[in-house]
Amino acid sequence: MAKRRNQMFYTNIEMKALNTERQSSIPYFVTLLFAIACGMSVANIYFAQPLLDELARDFHIDHSVIGVVITITQIFYGLGLLLLVPLGDLLNQRQLIIGQMLLSTIALVIVSFATSSAVLFSGLALVGLLAVVTQTIVAFAATMASPLERGRIVGNITSGIVIGILLARTIAGILTDIAGWRSVYLFSAILMFSMTLIFLRLLPNMEREVQSLSYFQLIKSVLMLFIEERTLRIRSVLAMLIFADFSILWTSLVLPLSATPFALSHSVIGAFGLVGVAGALAATRAGKLADQGYGQRTTGIALALLFISWLFIAYIKQSLIAVVIGIVLLDLAVQAIHVTNQTMILPLRAEARSRLTAGYMMFYSIGSACGSIASTQMYAHFGWEGVCLLGAVVSVVALLFWAITKR
Repeated sequence: MAKRRNQMFYTNIEMKALNTERQSSIPYFVTLLFAIACGMSVANIYFAQPLLDELARDFHIDHSVIGVVITITQIFYGLGLLLLVPLGDLLNQRQLIIGQMLLSTIALVIVSFATSSAVLFSGLALVGLLAVVTQTIVAFAATMASPLERGRIVGNITSGIVIGILLARTIAGILTDIAGWRSVYLFSAILMFSMTLIFLRLLPNMEREVQSLSYFQLIKSVLMLFIEERTLRIRSVLAMLIFADFSILWTSLVLPLSATPFALSHSVIGAFGLVGVAGALAATRAGKLADQGYGQRTTGIALALLFISWLFIAYIKQSLIAVVIGIVLLDLAVQAIHVTNQTMILPLRAEARSRLTAGYMMFYSIGSACGSIASTQMYAHFGWEGVCLLGAVVSVVALLFWAITKR
């Protein structure tokens, strides 16, 4: 009898553990909605890139100045990472997500109805600042997920972010051809508002430990996390390097493709983003591998693929098929490392996931900005061969850094 009671006791414990795990799991359709919302939000930053000519003509802005549109959006996105994302550890995450998405809708409407360059720049600054809701969503999803599935869920949601970046240019080009550039931001505002209503009904209130920090202490603690967490430092540097590589390709790819002998239209060039989506989707398994303890191995393989991708991309004059293969490999590698990075840093401090995400993504922004600037400079002085050499060198540096720090 005693033995039977012991068996029943442990069976009840196992059932409770199983029920806890099931309760903390996220349904697939919710993960899909998170991925879509993240993709929509981050796409708002990149819509302007193929629209610069239209904006310059509409607002009578000189072509030498119109590039500031991209700069303003990226600068305020970086500020949002530092000033807004950490609030997810201090405030109710559900309310923070819904509030930011609602404000994003208003910012997009301001841009779509802008009548002067001052209003346009102000609206785009707000769009960049509030687009960081993507990172708040990732941290919220990591809190909702059970430890056994956290990497897989983060991987699926992060894929939505990368796909949003890649498709933003294509969608902006198509809508502009159909109904003008203003329709791009108005359409995005409608989608953002619709998703806000869905989240208002869908998102649960997650009970967490209350943080007794002032706002200043919260921001300061982001910097302290880098001092205290070695994994965060390493993975942030890797993020900076891989997204520099990502920007090196996508910033300058339009230049050789639009020139002779290709002279491709902007619509066709935008379709190359669809090729990148295949690589991003293929990398969704990286999070699951990291959950199983293969994070370092996944990182090493992906970094090797990142270097190999540039060998294919360098053959742009000989074969566009080679370029397509290179794009798939590059986006696969970048996405796999990005997902693995987040899967490894989010469990470090359960009470500081938003701050961990904010700190990590700041390095992502630095890498993206530096890659874009370096890429255009290399193309201007050394052509496409110089761009590919730069990308390959960054890949090797990332691989060596990983090898030195992988213990």
